[in-house]
Amino acid sequence: MHAYQVVEHGDPSSLQLNEIGDLVPGKGQLLVGMRAAGINFPDVLVVSGKYQVLPKRPFTPGKDLAGVVLKVGPDVTQFAVGDRVLCHVEHGAFAEHVLVTPEQTFKLPDGLGFPQAAAMGLVYQTAYLALVDRGQYRKGETVLVGGAAGGIGLAAVQIAKGLGARVLAAVRTPEEATFVKANGADHVIDVSGPDIKDDLRAQVHAATGGAGADIVLDPLGGEFFSAALRAMAWCGRLVVIGFAAGEIPSLKVNYLLLKNISVCGLQWSDYRDRTPKRVEEVQADIFRLWRAGAVRPHLMKEYPFKELPVALDLIAQGKVRGKAVVVMDAM
Repeated sequence: MHAYQVVEHGDPSSLQLNEIGDLVPGKGQLLVGMRAAGINFPDVLVVSGKYQVLPKRPFTPGKDLAGVVLKVGPDVTQFAVGDRVLCHVEHGAFAEHVLVTPEQTFKLPDGLGFPQAAAMGLVYQTAYLALVDRGQYRKGETVLVGGAAGGIGLAAVQIAKGLGARVLAAVRTPEEATFVKANGADHVIDVSGPDIKDDLRAQVHAATGGAGADIVLDPLGGEFFSAALRAMAWCGRLVVIGFAAGEIPSLKVNYLLLKNISVCGLQWSDYRDRTPKRVEEVQADIFRLWRAGAVRPHLMKEYPFKELPVALDLIAQGKVRGKAVVVMDAM
């Protein structure tokens, strides 16, 4: 079988497409043939060696995939050969075949294609748990989403709208503004200016009658974090998801006292490993929202497997709107 491997950490072009030994499912494992894999910003960090969890090299990166069950190991009763599934893994998705466990695997609803399913993996789970579990969302609240045209951002816009929120979408270009409005955002917050510290708050207050945002979902960090903190409502909750802007911000905690603000973080893989039942519940609700038409993964482009490093480089440059996926082509 063929798999992309990190032999030495570097940029996406450093990945090596190697032929490796076939995988055999052991006790409690399934062998899944990858049909499509999601491309996520954490994948770029893994390849570059900047992610918090790095296995021993050489290894195959990739955190979510959709495909078909090829074999089941002993003690696996929930799945059968031929099942169409979505899988969440720590690494290993960028390969023809992947070993997974039942806890990492979810049967696809009828009518959901492999590329769309792969685009509904990590980013939708992250957005849902950030909003509902960490943000303690209550129906009808106002949610400000940073990086709203990106993978996690767009997932957050759709999920928040599907759950009854009023959504403020922070974007940097007119094209992104049109894009997020088409995906359900109620208001667009322009963060393209050189200094958004006061401007972001003014826009949020204008959109909320001076009340501010009840919840902020922040996958960016940098200056967005500080500006969004100033735009929050009384007892607001800010959820730190990542630092795609490149800078990890600091916080003067006395500011939290002024409005009884809470700041927390979301590391999705901890939920996958510690509370698999909760992840199963979340995935079921994401599929429900898809059936209802609220969740609509936007596939910016489908790349053939041989062009996977190109797709990774695009997300590293911040040029992906919605999601990019790779699809398995004939090797």
